Amino acid sequence: MLRDELCVFGPFVAVETHDDDAMPTPPWLPLTDLLTRADAIEARVAAVAAALGERRPAGAAGPIDARVAASVAHLGIVARLLAPVIATRAIPLPEPLDIDPDPGSIWWQDVLGGPVPLSVVARPAPTSGTQAGSVPDRIPIGVEALTVLMADRHRLGQAVAWGNVGSAANGAANSVARARPDLASAARSAADDTLRDPRVDGGSTRSGAGYRRRSCCLIYRLAADRQAICGDCVLQQSA
Repeated sequence: MLRDELCVFGPFVAVETHDDDAMPTPPWLPLTDLLTRADAIEARVAAVAAALGERRPAGAAGPIDARVAASVAHLGIVARLLAPVIATRAIPLPEPLDIDPDPGSIWWQDVLGGPVPLSVVARPAPTSGTQAGSVPDRIPIGVEALTVLMADRHRLGQAVAWGNVGSAANGAANSVARARPDLASAARSAADDTLRDPRVDGGSTRSGAGYRRRSCCLIYRLAADRQAICGDCVLQQSA
């Protein structure tokens, strides 16, 4: 069941829910497969690389850098997993929902071209009337596991991989703030729970309009142009 109250905050925040005793059926896939099966993550990175090759800017030559494809694949999934967790820490919901960070409770669809569909276990939050504080202020297990996996298996580098996590957290807060400016402070505070992790740029960055990560997600290499960088990229300071 799609949670309509989350849809207004953007496609990265929107989720469907399912019951513990009624697991989704295909095309839904358990997130645990992506985290534990080497062929699953390899196939996702390969699919992202192929898609990037088809959309590569005119004039860019050569094969897609494997590290770029890995970073894009990682950032897309991490952003999808973090956004609803951060949002539900800040958004007052009529029926509180606990977005369980356990990857065993999360299902996804392996599609390209936008935020992947996500379904989580429908579990009431232990609070009433408000969602703030109902989710532990730590990085979700699935996000951590995927980040470690991508850094180790795809030579992504710890700084790049954890920088992607920080960028995703800030992006989630921005999505909430754009839709509900009155919740901007709460959303940024929730994002800062992630940004305080010392693995994320030393734990020193904070969410907001001036947010800059201390690494590059490598996407600019698709265009072979240092000017083609993201708004929160460390290279913005020297571009």
